[in-house]
Amino acid sequence: MVKITDVARHAGVSPSTVSYALSGKRPISEETRQRVEEAIRELGYRPHAGARALASSRSNVLALVIPLRAGIHVPVVMQFAMSVVTTARKHDHDVLLLTQEEGEDGLRRVADTALVDALIVMDVQLREPRLPLLRSLERPSVLIGFPADSEGLTCIDLDFKAAGEACVEHLARLGHRMVALVGSPPEVYVRQTAFAQRVVQGFTAAADRSRLSSSVYPCEASPAAARLVAEQLLCEHPALTGVVVHNEPLLEPLIEAFEQLGLRVPGDLSVTAICPDELAESVRVPVTSVAVPSAEVGERAVELLMKKLGGSAVPEATLLPPRLTERASTAPRNA
Repeated sequence: MVKITDVARHAGVSPSTVSYALSGKRPISEETRQRVEEAIRELGYRPHAGARALASSRSNVLALVIPLRAGIHVPVVMQFAMSVVTTARKHDHDVLLLTQEEGEDGLRRVADTALVDALIVMDVQLREPRLPLLRSLERPSVLIGFPADSEGLTCIDLDFKAAGEACVEHLARLGHRMVALVGSPPEVYVRQTAFAQRVVQGFTAAADRSRLSSSVYPCEASPAAARLVAEQLLCEHPALTGVVVHNEPLLEPLIEAFEQLGLRVPGDLSVTAICPDELAESVRVPVTSVAVPSAEVGERAVELLMKKLGGSAVPEATLLPPRLTERASTAPRNA
């Protein structure tokens, strides 16, 4: 392993001069700095992480705040987390994962220490109670999600309102006149989780514009709940021919439930979803869907945070436009 003394010997300077060149704590000549930097490159020297942190007053650690609350679909959340971790490593940063539901207290505990340099916050609510604290912190933050009031914050996410609209507009173009949204578990709406609320807003707005009859049904994420909601939909809306699903675990069970109740997909019922592409493609009847770009959102959240840490200006709002892919689960409405 290359040591700082090896770099000093190669550059013809003292170890303390190498340290000053790395930390910037004392001025050194440009010629000396260049010799040190050249020696570092030639020898492949990498400062110890603890030494780098002491020298720069930085920990090179990001906090990723993901409260694993009821109703959260963990596999999709972990796709975001993996993207954040992978991108952070490209910037020589590690990630501290905070999964407990601790609200402001948990954020303050981390922010008041030297554990992390910055924060990425997920599972954002429309009336987000953590916003006053996030606005007051000296450490930069990025939210994956948009609260109702995002002024002064840096937020990024899929445009879930536009995603809900895209699904309805696709069904409207195919001639469907009665549509339903099978949404997230009830507790997600009770918390006013932002992405779920945005989908409902987009779904309802697009249905109203196209003069479609529409309804919204929150649903627990289980096969039994899928069967019950399918029965309820057909009982209450016998003319139903289009369904939007925003509840990943329900996709396959819901299609099975409708088929067991005598409806063919897509012959009698067209189904769309907002979910990862790999899930939509894996269902027995591949589902027309708006992709959840977890990898891109996670990567871009880290890039925004790196720019903020470097003192660069970043946009307050980054909304990724929805991308709908047509598959076998949708077809023109039968006359």
